[in-house]
Amino acid sequence: MPDCPHNSRDVRYKNKFGAVPAGESVRYRLMLPRGIHCVAAWFVVHRDDRAEWEYHPMEWDGMQGAYSEWWRVEYAAPDAGLYWYHFEYDTDWGRARVTHAGNGLGHVAFDGDDWQLTVTDPSFFTPDWLKGGIIYQIFPDRFAKSGVKTSSVPDGRILREDWGGEPEWRPTSDGKVLNNDFFGGDLKGIAEKLPYLASLGVTCLYLNPIFEAQSNHRYDTADYHAIDPLLGTQQDFSTLCEAASGFGIRILIDGVFSHTGSDSVYFNQNGRYPNIGAYQSQQSPYYSWYQFKSWPDDYESWWGIKILPEVREEDPSFLEFITGENGVVRKWLRAGASGWRLDVADELPDVFLDALRKAAKAEKKDALVLGEVWEDASNKYSYGTRRRYLLGDQLDSVMNYPFANAVLSFLRSGSSDGFFEAIISIIEHYPPQVLHLLMNHIGTHDTPRAMTALAGEDANGRGRDWQSGRRLSPAQRERGSRLMRLATVIQYTLPGVPSIYYGDEAGMEGYGDPFNRGCYPWGQEDKELLAWYRRLGAVRKSCPALLDGDFEPIWSEGGMIAFARNQGCERILTVVNRGDNDYTYALPHDWRAAKGLLGVMPWDGCLTLPPLSCALLGLGGWTEQV
Repeated sequence: MPDCPHNSRDVRYKNKFGAVPAGESVRYRLMLPRGIHCVAAWFVVHRDDRAEWEYHPMEWDGMQGAYSEWWRVEYAAPDAGLYWYHFEYDTDWGRARVTHAGNGLGHVAFDGDDWQLTVTDPSFFTPDWLKGGIIYQIFPDRFAKSGVKTSSVPDGRILREDWGGEPEWRPTSDGKVLNNDFFGGDLKGIAEKLPYLASLGVTCLYLNPIFEAQSNHRYDTADYHAIDPLLGTQQDFSTLCEAASGFGIRILIDGVFSHTGSDSVYFNQNGRYPNIGAYQSQQSPYYSWYQFKSWPDDYESWWGIKILPEVREEDPSFLEFITGENGVVRKWLRAGASGWRLDVADELPDVFLDALRKAAKAEKKDALVLGEVWEDASNKYSYGTRRRYLLGDQLDSVMNYPFANAVLSFLRSGSSDGFFEAIISIIEHYPPQVLHLLMNHIGTHDTPRAMTALAGEDANGRGRDWQSGRRLSPAQRERGSRLMRLATVIQYTLPGVPSIYYGDEAGMEGYGDPFNRGCYPWGQEDKELLAWYRRLGAVRKSCPALLDGDFEPIWSEGGMIAFARNQGCERILTVVNRGDNDYTYALPHDWRAAKGLLGVMPWDGCLTLPPLSCALLGLGGWTEQV
């Protein structure tokens, strides 16, 4: 990389890459042309929540060749927070400023951006048990059905007997989409499939909501203290957690705390429950949880959806109910869960996130707190303030939408432009203890199926009537299967933890909700794709560098990318050809002795990659275990 005034991603300029703990000294260096006659230089920094800038004088630090010189400063951020910095210097012609031009590189410009520095609490730790693992996301009603009948089916539910049928999507005559058709997936069904999940290398099950609710997605919580009766009982949940533990699998459950259902114990708009809800009386113990503009019918609801009344998470009564010693968070950790995924974490205020983390860690020191944030979570701005999710007192990690977007964009467009920048930006901004727990998905219950997103016609905003019943053609299906292999080999080898959305490994298709939430096709899986996932799981389990190894971008051109993960002498190389033509890639000299693990095998120091193909190579003793 050519010399420039400053490069935050080059240890010559910043000797510690990425985020740092408070109090840790970092050396920052500035390279300037000798001919400009710099007489003084400053490292200029401020914490995001403070207006004043600090000017730290830099010292001359020697020559770089015959025509450039170095200036340096040591700086230790005193407190956790988000910091911004740039440089200023004086010459005979006046003062100039070095700012961030993108990609970590600096340029001389007064109106440029500042560099971001993420500074964490020195005591910030995240649980090790997820590192190097594989997450498997399950939409409970649609994964596996034990066939055990339940005697208590709440009113208003339609029980489907056609496992694999299209989920109901048509609105009622008054325009309501009820989401009240249930296919009968349950906790015992999940327990029966644990050997299958273990064969994929899964180490963590993330379950979409399992608490009692009236909709099949169960994001309209009716009772935080009860498992939905169609899923089973609290004992069934604890039994599942115990059985999963025997396979080395932990359970992560969905916490929906920004709103409840209107048809719930707490709001009770329909009078289903015997207690007095906030909708029924202003004397209800739950009244203060909600935000009524004019009681009872005019209230704040999540995104204007009236069946999802918003709660005031900072309300003392709600805080105690969820995060108290006998609250919801600690109850389900005691029952066997290993952590919480927080729905719409960016809509939860700081006071609530602070309290939830304390509750979870008090119950289980290694409990995982993972948030749903769709953007760069290190500098997210919401609730009128900069958020502090990743500084040490809120989240352990987040769902990694920036990585998902980078992978899908590269594979859809065939252009690698911007791929590495999207990846390295997150690596630079996130603390390492967060980075290695990132939930690296390529599809979830909120997005189209990866197979459809990669190979299907773009919906372009078209509605459910167009999406309904739409399947890939045989040619699209073949292309989609090949693209899925490329997507997963990238997903499994980037920093973080790959997450499989149930059925993706079987080749499931589908556009948006509810077509992305179909039933798992037991006995009708794409066997070749499933075998690919299993092979990737075996590689991931055996490779130490995929635990927390450094990320090294190697090559990016057109439809080609190559990157490595390194942990000492244990290394793994990923090479992908998304292009439409054969590409011969000459391996770097230090990779000539690598063993082919998956995809195209090396020959005579080269990889000849056909269109839509990839290669996974390994160095180190671990390769003999794969």
